[in-house]
Amino acid sequence: MKQIDRNGIKSDHDNAQDKLLRTLYTSAAGRMLLKPLVRPGVSKLAGKFLSTKLSCLFIRPFIRSNHINMNDFEKTSYRSYNDFFTRRLRPGARTVCGGADTLISPCDCYASAYEITEDQTFDVKHTRYTLRSLLKSRKLAARFQDGVALILRLTVSDYHRYAYAVSGTQSKHYRIPGKLHTVNPIAGDFYPIYKENAREYTVIRSPQFGAVVQMEVGALMVGKIVNHKECCAVTRGEEKGYFEFGGSTIILLLQKDKAAIRDDLLANTAAGYETQIRLGDAIGTSN
Repeated sequence: MKQIDRNGIKSDHDNAQDKLLRTLYTSAAGRMLLKPLVRPGVSKLAGKFLSTKLSCLFIRPFIRSNHINMNDFEKTSYRSYNDFFTRRLRPGARTVCGGADTLISPCDCYASAYEITEDQTFDVKHTRYTLRSLLKSRKLAARFQDGVALILRLTVSDYHRYAYAVSGTQSKHYRIPGKLHTVNPIAGDFYPIYKENAREYTVIRSPQFGAVVQMEVGALMVGKIVNHKECCAVTRGEEKGYFEFGGSTIILLLQKDKAAIRDDLLANTAAGYETQIRLGDAIGTSN
């Protein structure tokens, strides 16, 4: 995959996981194997095992193979793999940049930014998405015409708790059931993953940014999205919730002329690169 890390270093290669997923999604036999794996029931069953004490056996090998810096996290004993996977950062490990007029990343991720066209669509890696199919609401979709869609993809090694990107008042949560494809870009070449996968979103009414949709998307082996509260005032940088095991994605939808997105993020996306960012990093400002 084409990525740019926090030091500006470009990479364009597949790791072992990418190669496995490419094999599964590009071959007829692989797609047959995937059919049961993308069903929510399989994810739920795997989640039950990963919440047992026995699953702790996978923690150390996972840390080593993914080169996770555990100095960023609270020192504690984990009761299960999921307990480790939803680990908390130590105080000061992430900084929330700017003030209320700064749009922050709600998570550690690889980010891309796309323009929403006048017909309420945006293209991700040759796959076209309509806001109506993403949100299951024609009325809400119309509010984001000519706006911006930010795709924030978490990998399995990322911190899997997420925060609010803006301050304001949030609505209730809208849950949309679906399958659980991987959110690795490889899958996007074969399936419209963001409109097929299970997802949950809320609308945040922000004084600085207008209406903002913050959507959590489940993924392969990630059937559980946990959001803490709804219908209340929220603060940028405040923890919103967490994903259990696996890679996942957060989508932000911004209205026309409400935000100026970072130039490097736009340029990198146009060149086909995802940009590595951390929770709290500035990704735009209000207009």
